[in-house]
Amino acid sequence: MTSLTPESALPVTSVRAALRSPRLLKTEALSGLMVALALIPEAISFSIIAGVDPRVGLFASVTMAISIAFLGGRPAMISAATGAVALVIAPVMRDHGFDYLIATVLLAGVLQVVLGLLGVARLMRFIPRSVMVGFVNSLAILIFLAQLPHLVGVPWLVYPLVALGVLVMVFLPRLTTAVPAPLVAILVVTAIVLITHSGVPTVGDEGELPDSLPSLFWPNVPFSLDTLRIIGPYALGMALVGLLESLMTAKLVDDVTDTPSVKTREAWGQGVANVITGLFGGMGGCAMIGQTMINVKGGGARTRISTFLAGGFLLVLLVGLGDLVGLIPMAALVAVMVMVSVGTFDWHSIRPRTLRRMPRSETSVMLATVVVVVATHNLAIGVVVGVLVAMVLFARRVAHFTQVAEVPTSEPDTKVYAVTGALFFASSNDLVHQFDYRGDPARVIVDLTDSHVWDASTVATLDAISTKYARYGKTVEIVGLNAASAERRDRLAGTLGAGH
Repeated sequence: MTSLTPESALPVTSVRAALRSPRLLKTEALSGLMVALALIPEAISFSIIAGVDPRVGLFASVTMAISIAFLGGRPAMISAATGAVALVIAPVMRDHGFDYLIATVLLAGVLQVVLGLLGVARLMRFIPRSVMVGFVNSLAILIFLAQLPHLVGVPWLVYPLVALGVLVMVFLPRLTTAVPAPLVAILVVTAIVLITHSGVPTVGDEGELPDSLPSLFWPNVPFSLDTLRIIGPYALGMALVGLLESLMTAKLVDDVTDTPSVKTREAWGQGVANVITGLFGGMGGCAMIGQTMINVKGGGARTRISTFLAGGFLLVLLVGLGDLVGLIPMAALVAVMVMVSVGTFDWHSIRPRTLRRMPRSETSVMLATVVVVVATHNLAIGVVVGVLVAMVLFARRVAHFTQVAEVPTSEPDTKVYAVTGALFFASSNDLVHQFDYRGDPARVIVDLTDSHVWDASTVATLDAISTKYARYGKTVEIVGLNAASAERRDRLAGTLGAGH
């Protein structure tokens, strides 16, 4: 007889375990509802950034969330219309119109599928921890800054309502965790506004909500090289930004939940989801860290069910309950996002004790990432800059580990140099100046037993050293090369030019 798999034996991200457990299913459903409510003003805002009708962003959020629930490699992560993607594709809408925008989304999706299958997700291992910390901190700052427009030039009652929402989310979990505190805060603040007829800004004030289901759409653009030249650069930019933000978010959720994800599947899954979204006339998107943090930290969700229900609830709220959703005060959603910002920020990273112990280079990388992201409002640019700064500082640090020392020898008319450390472009460029070409004897031995030749720059440097000694009628022997270094030198020596 086949025994049933016990719930405790299934992984925490298992859909089967959640479906068998009323408690887990309730957590997933309530978390999905909370995310759906928070998605509405965000999607409307991003639609405005992209220059499209709010319904385009809202339907994109529906199709992205539902699609990625099946296709993605990171359970419980939320994908929807995002500000990063909106910024990339906004010029297409402005200069060429809606049809070209949708064509751009479709092409970006195809490119993401190709990049995912080519293994671009494996590049994530080259992103240092300090960049990840900067990414998280800058995201928290951006989430908070995005709430400020809803707190400026508004009725005074907005401020106590936001404060009330924050207090509910701080103190309710100390009494009970039966329902997500952010959802309770939304309901409490909404009830107060409806009862008192306060007249504070609501979701309905942000833009028109749809009253019908999305339908299939095919862009009316010429299938030609001219079209490709117009949309190609923007599609590539959207594909790269979307993948980077999604993979970084997946890595963050891995750490928060202590569960693994399949990054390659997430990469091509984002592409397929964008193609589906484009076919329904949506503006495309990628993973949303703010909403994902609401889902996994605020709601405690861990499976694909919450992602699917977030898209499903959003569709029901828009089409079936649009009038009611429009009554939710923005103060309630601002309070939720403020708490998401506070919970996302890595406060440990800026404690004086941490900063004193952390190498200055690590702190510099983190700060560079934060400054660029906050200045550009583009997470992808900040991460790229952070990685480049980390590479430069790492190369500079490693270069200083290379040393050249004289070794005593009994052989007559001979001098031996021992080179230690990694030899690559940053360290080998100085290596050529570490020898006494004029004063050394006729025979010179350079021992590389404790070093490694990493690149062509080092081979060119070794050639330059031999050339300089040859000018004075002296010979050089390069000894101690390991197998990989010897193979590289044998293949490249004499073909690169002296270089000095």
